[in-house]
Amino acid sequence: MLDWNAYRAELMGRLGEIAKLSPDTVRGYQTLAGAAAKNGRLEAKTVELIALAVAVTTRCDGCITVHAEAAHKAGASREEIADALAVAVALNAGAALVYSARVLDAVVATEN
Repeated sequence: MLDWNAYRAELMGRLGEIAKLSPDTVRGYQTLAGAAAKNGRLEAKTVELIALAVAVTTRCDGCITVHAEAAHKAGASREEIADALAVAVALNAGAALVYSARVLDAVVATEN
């Protein structure tokens, strides 16, 4: 298994280097990342549960480690995280099903 704490620390260091090389890019990202929290309509725990589900669907280890820590700090339980991840799994399966229909359409098109 990955040492997630060490990975997160290493990642933050590398992102700090990117911030020095391209500060506007990182500043822009931070604006996007903080927008939902700034609105105040979703509590931090909900934002982090959504972030974890999206991190799974986008397969982003960096997002997973950062938002796992943030979800824990926001009070998310393992059970709540598991529920959010169940939604991510269902959506990935749903997307595969939808794209399976597209494959059938492509196959039919080749037959005409």
